Amino acid sequence: MNFAKMLLVALLIAAGVNASKAAIRIADDRGGKIGNYLDRYAALRTSGETVVIDGLCLSACTIVLGSVSHDKICVTSQANLGFHAAYDLDANGRTVPNREATQMLYSHYPSPVRRWIAARGGLTSQVLYLRGKELMSLYRPCYLDAQASSAH
Repeated sequence: MNFAKMLLVALLIAAGVNASKAAIRIADDRGGKIGNYLDRYAALRTSGETVVIDGLCLSACTIVLGSVSHDKICVTSQANLGFHAAYDLDANGRTVPNREATQMLYSHYPSPVRRWIAARGGLTSQVLYLRGKELMSLYRPCYLDAQASSAH
């Protein structure tokens, strides 16, 4: 097989591999109701798609860490995860801590993430940010490609 044919075969194989790897991109997701995220990520888990965290993933968005297989999550240098205690709004619109939901959130995270949170005082009203080298030590790095679609 000459060089040109080998190159063509290699390109076709690479194109086929990339086409079969769909990815969901998370960026600028500020969270919301926990139940909505549990449902969304359950469907994502069964799809087998890779999750690319490429920006803010705050609050309930972080449930992805316990919902999707660790080997299906990668993070870019822009990834920034924010964790805090769960809360409800009272009749006057003020935040009221929800201990049960906070415990559910915490128990849903993988143990390395729980250890990281615990080492910083646990889930409170203050947001804890996991990013940069600390995040890269827990999740594999990834690089964006044109096939990643937005998860929100």
